[in-house]
Amino acid sequence: MKDALPPVFRSHRRRTAGFAVGAVAVAALAAVFVTAPSPPFSPSGASGPSAPRPPEPDAKASESPWIRPAGAPPTVFAHRGASSAAPENTLVADEVARRGGAKWIENDVQPSKDGVPYVLHDPTVDRTTDGTGPIRSLTSAQLDALDAGSWFAPVYAGARVPTLAAQLADLRERGGNLLLEIKGRHSRDEVARIVRDVREQAITRRVLVQSFDVPSLRYAHELAPELPLGLLRATLDADPAALARDLDLTAYNVAHTALTDRPDVVGELHAAGVAVNVWTVDTPGRWKAVDDLGVDGIITNRPAELAGWTEGRGAI
Repeated sequence: MKDALPPVFRSHRRRTAGFAVGAVAVAALAAVFVTAPSPPFSPSGASGPSAPRPPEPDAKASESPWIRPAGAPPTVFAHRGASSAAPENTLVADEVARRGGAKWIENDVQPSKDGVPYVLHDPTVDRTTDGTGPIRSLTSAQLDALDAGSWFAPVYAGARVPTLAAQLADLRERGGNLLLEIKGRHSRDEVARIVRDVREQAITRRVLVQSFDVPSLRYAHELAPELPLGLLRATLDADPAALARDLDLTAYNVAHTALTDRPDVVGELHAAGVAVNVWTVDTPGRWKAVDDLGVDGIITNRPAELAGWTEGRGAI
């Protein structure tokens, strides 16, 4: 997504030394601990107490595995991994998110100078590593040498910017699913390399590709029609359902604030068999608001807290 982590989270990290120290064990285990591969998770993910929700959608919506059943909790998507507790878009952030209950990791991909897909949000490496410069101007050897953890906390020194291949292999071995954003405009060849990496790990059923860039989504569908697609939007299109049909979308992933004035869009997309996931939502009040609208998934910087909230939502 376009938004950087809010200042409140950056300052909160510095104040919560106890939590950071507690994460040392996770950081250490992330290098050596391998769980048995998990079976593919259904998009609805976690289970929890039943709670009221909007009326049952029509038959087309009920046929989609991406639209949550009545009473089910929304899916938790960990935004750039557990990005409020570990350095974003790193393998340790993914592991912290998994241990916090997230079934889905959201991360960004863009290529190095020599065409290797890397997991990084910003167009430059300046904010989240000890290096400088646009990612597209740096070779894979240069990116591999960067420290992507020290900026967040000393205990994460030595964390690396992962390649997409490394992240996919980690997910295949440890379990979980990937909401993968193709960051910015990509050529057909660049999208083809992303598709190749996903197919080589044989986890296409556990990857949902999303992007703000419509041509990138068209390339992805042309190259890998088996991959589900999500369109990212900061504001709503005039007719989201029609656009979803045109792009053969599985999901319409929109900023949560965009639904305030047009809440009926959720039902319209469900009627078209398209899931609705919202970003980036970090407070219980907003979690409840979008849950009440019937969205299917919530992308958050606080996956452990949201997972706990979804478990207890029936009692609220």
